[in-house]
Amino acid sequence: MISMTEKAGEKMKALLTLEEKPGYGLRVYVSGGGCSGFQYGMAFEEQEADDDQVYRMHGVKVFVDPHSATMLDGTEIDYNDGLQDTGFTIKNPTAKSTCGCGKSFST
Repeated sequence: MISMTEKAGEKMKALLTLEEKPGYGLRVYVSGGGCSGFQYGMAFEEQEADDDQVYRMHGVKVFVDPHSATMLDGTEIDYNDGLQDTGFTIKNPTAKSTCGCGKSFST
């Protein structure tokens, strides 16, 4: 299971409104690449796939495919709004190491 902070949920809803994508959800996935072997990805998506895990948090639907779900178990999506660090962050307890940018990890 993955979770999303209230702050991340509010920012995601604001982005969906700004992008004029009512009813869309957020796809969270893992793909090969990045400087540590795997990288996180997020994209707006209108509908879940048949085999997706679907979570509803803070008014946002989150879709995760079965392959990514195993690598994202226990992950928290947060949003930081600071002077030098603004954007979504992913805190993954199963990652053995991460790169400096926070978008890549290894298991």
